[in-house]
Amino acid sequence: MPRRSDTRERVIRTAAGLFRAQGYHATGLNQVLAEGGLPKGSLYFHFPGGKEQLAVESVQLSGRELGEGIAAALASTPEPADALARVLALLGEHLVATGFREGCPVATVALDAAAQSEPIRAACADVYDSWQDLVAQHLRAAGVADAEGLATVLVAAAEGAILLARTRRDVTPLQTVGTHLRALLTPERRPE
Repeated sequence: MPRRSDTRERVIRTAAGLFRAQGYHATGLNQVLAEGGLPKGSLYFHFPGGKEQLAVESVQLSGRELGEGIAAALASTPEPADALARVLALLGEHLVATGFREGCPVATVALDAAAQSEPIRAACADVYDSWQDLVAQHLRAAGVADAEGLATVLVAAAEGAILLARTRRDVTPLQTVGTHLRALLTPERRPE
């Protein structure tokens, strides 16, 4: 018999994949249960706040996991341009591996539900802030001026590139963004 925490995590992971692929409103609770092979009673037992609570926890989990991948890519090199290239490659690899079905774990939910739900909006904002903090820390360590502002530009550019790549079913937008941001990140061209 699966442990209670295993069932709870399975619900979150199943929902996270569905929300990431098709959005909040297009994902039904019956679909989450069916795809996760879960009994009907398990959802409200583990998530008394229903779909909204499930979305918040799914965004938190998948955002944290992508954040760990971003942190590892950033830690792999002290040079911001090379680190950015690794982050964009990581994002592109995920798109390709999922047949362009799954984009950013936050964007689909944020666009679909953040305007109607304060808890979902706050969860999405927290994840984006955590990613920007990781990038800003890396930029500060490399001596980049206005690390926070540039981190916002980099996260926003990557997010837009993911959307274009997913829509076109081609990672070229990620590569193009990487090429143009590399020029911004090279030491001799960094803004002071």
